[in-house]
Amino acid sequence: MEEPQRARSHTVTTTASSFAENFSTSSSSFAYDREFLRTLPGLLIVAEIGLCFNGSAFVLYLSAAVVDASSVSPERDSHNFNSWAASSFFAFLVTICYAGNTYFSFIAWRSRTIQ
Repeated sequence: MEEPQRARSHTVTTTASSFAENFSTSSSSFAYDREFLRTLPGLLIVAEIGLCFNGSAFVLYLSAAVVDASSVSPERDSHNFNSWAASSFFAFLVTICYAGNTYFSFIAWRSRTIQ
């Protein structure tokens, strides 16, 4: 009788990746990125990132300031009331700063896209 053939084990061959051999972390490989940021599309991307960051920070700080201001209630303990009132004031102050920064980022972004 003939013996049944055994199943062969799968052979795995490995090779060196050409990408890994050519990849280097020297500063010369990032020279293109620095030059790209000096071009018009690169400046637009940076301006859009700043605009998105400032706009989202404005919305988040505005919601936090509204919640903070709505939680202030006059109590007998004046120190607690003064602390909450001060935190609400500074929350709205930071919100106004982010709103102004968002406005100026939008103006800068719009002036670059029109050119």
